[in-house]
Amino acid sequence: MASVTLKAINKRFGNIVALSRVDLHVEDGEFCVLLGPSGCGKSTLLNIIAGLIPQDEGTVLLDGQPVDRLAPRERDVAMVFQSYALYPHMTVSQNLSFGLRMRAVPKPDIHKRVLETARLLGIEDLMDRKPRELSGGQRQRVAMGRALVRQPKLFLLDEPLSNLDARLRSSVRLELKRLHRQIKGTIVYVTHDQVEAMTLGDSVVVMRDGKVRQIDRPETIYARPSDTFVATFIGSPEMNLYQGRLMRKDGRPHFQGSGFSLDLVGLQLNLKEGEVELGIRPEDIEIGQGRAMALQAKVEMLSNVGSEKYVHARLGQEGLTVRVPKDAAFQPGQVIPLTVDPHRVHIFHEGLRL
Repeated sequence: MASVTLKAINKRFGNIVALSRVDLHVEDGEFCVLLGPSGCGKSTLLNIIAGLIPQDEGTVLLDGQPVDRLAPRERDVAMVFQSYALYPHMTVSQNLSFGLRMRAVPKPDIHKRVLETARLLGIEDLMDRKPRELSGGQRQRVAMGRALVRQPKLFLLDEPLSNLDARLRSSVRLELKRLHRQIKGTIVYVTHDQVEAMTLGDSVVVMRDGKVRQIDRPETIYARPSDTFVATFIGSPEMNLYQGRLMRKDGRPHFQGSGFSLDLVGLQLNLKEGEVELGIRPEDIEIGQGRAMALQAKVEMLSNVGSEKYVHARLGQEGLTVRVPKDAAFQPGQVIPLTVDPHRVHIFHEGLRL
């Protein structure tokens, strides 16, 4: 396996800036996820690592060695595409062995590695079938197997689960995690699905408009988002975010929103007074009076997602989403007291975390 280092990667397509000074380091054996909305540059970055697209500026290093002048074949990376890219006229066995045959690997070695890979992925009984005879999940396993059988330095996966239905996607996610633990390979994985990113990644790289907004462990990105884009992009439902003003009353910090005020006593803030944005995750709001500052919100509707419910309410002149237990019962128009722990709120100034 190999480590990956990107230094100041820039890429333009005409007048469009696809990537702007991207720096990234992926440790040997790490599962790194590139996460962001469509058009943020994550697939372009993956193709640059693979050597399929040349960068305009910057350097790609594998194990500390520059590979900018090497062709994709010489970089010893394996890529799994969203479309699976299987040869329709070949059997599963032939698809798995094709790359090895092109590299003139001895036949006994090919046979051994194909069987080992098929056993690892649980597709031994599919070896004589052709892709048209396989389900979506089976095709995805074969596509993964074609990459695994080569035993490359680096695995690159470009939204490999997006063609699967929700239930199968969840199942294959677990298989991918198990597979990574077994092979201990270095994986760079592209997705726009935050659930995939948070469940699969050892580290997550959040991107937007060709720039890296935050790199960290999934739990850190969720708990301490670096800016308002990351804060609202990560989490479902997304974070409640309010424009307002930070002020001091009797020496204590308060947030004055549109039609509501929140006491932030106990928070250590460097900004004395001024315009800020305040974020509260739906699960960090409690129904009822508590020790922390209480608010009042007017219920508009409820969303039932099975294991829990979400109350959609009006806080002052702003919308608010609160996670509540599945047996909670509220009526539209009902006014409910809410408690917010100041230590659970997120404060941003000019879009950046304080």
